[in-house]
Amino acid sequence: MKGRGAQINAHNKFDRFQRVQEHWEGIDEEDLSLQGKTEYIEVFPKSIVNHVDSADLKMGYSMNPYQGCEHGCLYCYARNSHNYWGYSSGVEFEQKILVKKNAAKLLEETFRKKDWKALPIMFSGNTDCYQPAERKFGITRQMLEICLKYKHPVSMITKNSLIERDLDILEEMNRLNLVHVSITLTSLDEDLRRLLEPRTASAQKKLRTIELLSSKQIPVNVMMAPIIPGLNSHEIFALAKATADKGASAFNYTIVRLNGSIGEVFTDWVRKTFPDRADKVIHQIEECHGGKLNDSRFGVRMRGEGKTAEMVSQMVKVARQKFFRDRVMRPLDCDSFTQNKKGQLPLF
Repeated sequence: MKGRGAQINAHNKFDRFQRVQEHWEGIDEEDLSLQGKTEYIEVFPKSIVNHVDSADLKMGYSMNPYQGCEHGCLYCYARNSHNYWGYSSGVEFEQKILVKKNAAKLLEETFRKKDWKALPIMFSGNTDCYQPAERKFGITRQMLEICLKYKHPVSMITKNSLIERDLDILEEMNRLNLVHVSITLTSLDEDLRRLLEPRTASAQKKLRTIELLSSKQIPVNVMMAPIIPGLNSHEIFALAKATADKGASAFNYTIVRLNGSIGEVFTDWVRKTFPDRADKVIHQIEECHGGKLNDSRFGVRMRGEGKTAEMVSQMVKVARQKFFRDRVMRPLDCDSFTQNKKGQLPLF
């Protein structure tokens, strides 16, 4: 399917029944559930800020204005979360986008709680806050306006150049030392990028975004995430140099891990897309995780183990020393947060 990442709908482990196709007789039997357009579904959460309890992630909270993601990245760990909504982690993750229109209102209610303590909040810990849905709904921008109003620090991570639209807010937040931006750049090879993450911004657009944000002194961290042995692992030095040349402040990475049903989605895709090297790619991923496609252990899952993982780690270390020496991401300001209780009488 052109324009989609996943090529199947993996089984949802919470479903009692599983749809199967036992025989193939003609095009009239094609699975119509794989052909639909993107559908936006409004949901009504009671909260928007999630506490992050992970030894691997240096953040206090995350928030996601959307669930599901039209970017279609094959390797995305967030695909499994769609199962809890009754959908598949395959094509339905890219087709069924859940929209939280009340997110900004919920965020302001959170900031106004008496016991709220400011710690950096990540946009987004699960799916991309600047995915195509944001052009239509603008929820991320509404939430940024609330963060600026209350002087609350945020970190943003995206693969979409749509973040440039909000440069006015980001510049103001940066003057107050309230924002970090991470741009995920997986490959400089456009042919690979289109196959691996079909609806993200092109590599050239991402480089332009890094350059634009950096020129405004907004701290930019580049995430080469994930590094997939046999597909993009050979690009570490080229990608580090290209992003350093555009002014990025930091360079980080993760090793691919195919948790839950993502293993099924990715394996199906790589065998259809790269049949000549699919086995090599799969075996190298397994070598990084003790013979499996995934390792969920904190402290290990993001970096992997074994010779392949060690080789990747060493290449990243050398790339940092060569291209990012003496560059830092300054700490965010958590002390300027104000609850801004305008209109209330002061207490004596």
